[in-house]
Amino acid sequence: MDPRTDNRADIRDFLARRRAQLTPEQVGLPTSGRRRVPGLRRQEVAVLAGVSTEWYTRLEKGHISGVSEDVLDAVARTLQLSEDERTYLFDLAKAAQPSPAARRRRKAVEIPPRVQWLLDSMTLSAAFVTNGRLDMVATNALARALLAPMFHSATTDERGRPNFARFLFLDRGSHDFIDDWDHGANITVALLRAEAGRFPNDKALREIVGELSTVSTEFRTLWAAHNVRVHHSGVKRFHHPDAGPIQLTYQPLDLPMSAHEAHSLTIYTAEPGTPDEDRLKLLASWSATRLLTAEPTADQDLRP
Repeated sequence: MDPRTDNRADIRDFLARRRAQLTPEQVGLPTSGRRRVPGLRRQEVAVLAGVSTEWYTRLEKGHISGVSEDVLDAVARTLQLSEDERTYLFDLAKAAQPSPAARRRRKAVEIPPRVQWLLDSMTLSAAFVTNGRLDMVATNALARALLAPMFHSATTDERGRPNFARFLFLDRGSHDFIDDWDHGANITVALLRAEAGRFPNDKALREIVGELSTVSTEFRTLWAAHNVRVHHSGVKRFHHPDAGPIQLTYQPLDLPMSAHEAHSLTIYTAEPGTPDEDRLKLLASWSATRLLTAEPTADQDLRP
């Protein structure tokens, strides 16, 4: 299958859905009579963006290759796209350039030792690295303790690495572990959408999306909504099986390690002086104790 076919479908679906979400009142157009379609008409978007109706119709059908940045900017402004959605639109345009690379499985990027040293130095914060497919590729001890239900889930891969999307949509225990499951699910799918815009030919990503779309009605519904997130941060609440309810703030940071793979460093912290900080410290103490008991002593190392 030509990779551009999938890209055109993504462009068509994204622009049509964003157009349908806008009303004439939102863009300052007068309204009169009954409208046969929700949202704006194609000709209305074209007029507001300063292009012909035929040209915009062709764009909405997925023919985005060669479109100038100025025109894309005009369409983004007209559709009132967020910064993340604008980034996604430009990623789709970039991916639609002539002679796209054949769909392939990207080679996994090895995590440099310095990154693991950084994670391990954060003893009072749960920290981990994810790739664009939301595989957790590196962690510190506190992250493994905090996210234990994910690590113990049958949805981990053969190396025991969790994937946020597979855990959320394939493990029913995720509903008990994550307090606001619906919000987490929306963000997770929107992040995968953004990754699909950047790397539409990534075979491993398409396999994850295909698996989840086949098995999970919830995922299939959210994927069809075509929401996009690139950057996100905020507050997350967990029901930890050992520590109980815990509320943490989280902040992802871009971690440039490869031109072929996007990585993000995410840090979970608790507000100082709160019961949540006490629970996080308790998890840190438990994880440190387990690490010490799991490692051989110097005397043991010397035994023949």
